[in-house]
Amino acid sequence: MEQYTTTTTDSSVRMNRLRSRLPAPMPDWMHRPLRVVPAVVAINVLVFLVWQAARWSPELEGFMVTNFLVSWVHLEHGVVWTLLTAAFSHSELWHIAINMVVLWSFGSVLERLLGWRVFLAFYLTSGIVASVAHCVVSWGMGRPEVPALGASGAVSALLLVYALLFPKARLLVFGIVPVPALAGALFFIGLDLWGLVAQGQGGGLPIGHGAHLGGALCGFVFWWFALRGRFGLSKQQDGGPEGGLQLSPEEAQQFDRVRHKLSIEGPEGLSREEAEFLRSIRERVLNGSE
Repeated sequence: MEQYTTTTTDSSVRMNRLRSRLPAPMPDWMHRPLRVVPAVVAINVLVFLVWQAARWSPELEGFMVTNFLVSWVHLEHGVVWTLLTAAFSHSELWHIAINMVVLWSFGSVLERLLGWRVFLAFYLTSGIVASVAHCVVSWGMGRPEVPALGASGAVSALLLVYALLFPKARLLVFGIVPVPALAGALFFIGLDLWGLVAQGQGGGLPIGHGAHLGGALCGFVFWWFALRGRFGLSKQQDGGPEGGLQLSPEEAQQFDRVRHKLSIEGPEGLSREEAEFLRSIRERVLNGSE
């Protein structure tokens, strides 16, 4: 009888420890189909192709400059829709390539996690906020005519939200140096702050640092008010008289390996089999049975 009680207590402790280490229940979110990210990529590619065609058509180029670039002067003339259309606009191959790779890498995870409606609203809002930030910054520097285009501001928002949700996931700075996602996101914010100061002093590169920082700020506000703590680890404490969960040595070893991989690479790094394993463990924990 004494041995049985000890076993049950140990099992209960193990169950609550597992609860404290498992992600909050989000059934099947890692396998949700993508809707928004592929559509956004397709629209960006289409607008990019139109920009290329505009090189041989002055009329088309004038249309694109009026409707797919954003600046304070555009807003003064009432072309307010450019706050959004400019976020889908790229005229250089390297620009669209970088933005679309980053968008797909981090946006696909966030769309599955948040759901496509929330993700779409967040993405569009981030693009508009980034455009507004560019206009305000350029006006403040006495250059209201400076135009901007590109998805970089919205992508900056996605990157920061991803980093705040999965701070230990691996991120490749400049596609080469592996760092924790949060450290990488903060590094890019630091670069934009430095670049913005340089532009304010009459130097710097022709990069929309204001738009990047505006997007990042939008991402932080969204995370702070809508996501903070929502997808974090459970805060249940060890102990309690709840039912038991028995893991075989092989299952315990597999759980530790998958949990470590999740903390390093993020959910997109898990294979389908690993995700199914985590889901089965979670269901057993929540049901308090084997």
